[in-house]
Amino acid sequence: MLSRLVFVSASALKGSSPLGACLVQASRSLHTSSQSLAPVPPLPEKGGKVRHGIIPEELFQLLYPKTGVTGPYMLGTGLLLYMLSKEIYVINHETFAAASIGAVIIYGVKKFGPSVAAFADKLNEEKVAKAQEVKDLAMSNLTHAIEDEKKEQWRADGRSVLFDAKRNNVAMLLEINYRERLHMVTNEVKRRLDYQIALQDLLRRMEQEHMVNWVEKSVIGSITPQQEKESIAKCITDLKALAKATQAKATA
Repeated sequence: MLSRLVFVSASALKGSSPLGACLVQASRSLHTSSQSLAPVPPLPEKGGKVRHGIIPEELFQLLYPKTGVTGPYMLGTGLLLYMLSKEIYVINHETFAAASIGAVIIYGVKKFGPSVAAFADKLNEEKVAKAQEVKDLAMSNLTHAIEDEKKEQWRADGRSVLFDAKRNNVAMLLEINYRERLHMVTNEVKRRLDYQIALQDLLRRMEQEHMVNWVEKSVIGSITPQQEKESIAKCITDLKALAKATQAKATA
């Protein structure tokens, strides 16, 4: 009821006076300021301390320095008696109905509150456990993804080394191919030079043989039969003389 009254009065103030425009401008600045964009603090898991189920502990702490321990109770009692004496609040059948409903609610809270709270806590713990499991799974996946990314970065860093090794291998293959071709050319040149040397040796040997045969034929052709007989007889005489000299040395 009070909230409706506030909304109605605010809507009336918007179109009635400059004060309404100021309120509208203030509300807009409040909703569009940098403070509205600030991170919202997390809600507390448990509420503040209360007494008698509905009265906050802060009210008692506020009245203790001025009224003492019994001050809040006397204030509440005096306020209730004032409202009853001035007929601000009139006791009727609705009061007894409200008291009965409140007693039933208090009894239900006292009787079934712990079990309902335990069930709610169990449900909350299950939800928290599932959320934690999902979080752990996500963290594990992200950790593996980070490790894979680091491994890929390491591979990317080692790619330059791999390319250098491949370049060295290609250079070594080219050098081996060049040296094989150079060796082949050397062998071919050596084989041809050996062929030329062998050919020259063959020509020289054939020339020598031809010269020897020609000289021999010329010498044989220049010897007459008489000279041949004389030469044979001289050889026989030399052999006999040699035989006698050898025999004489043997007997001596």
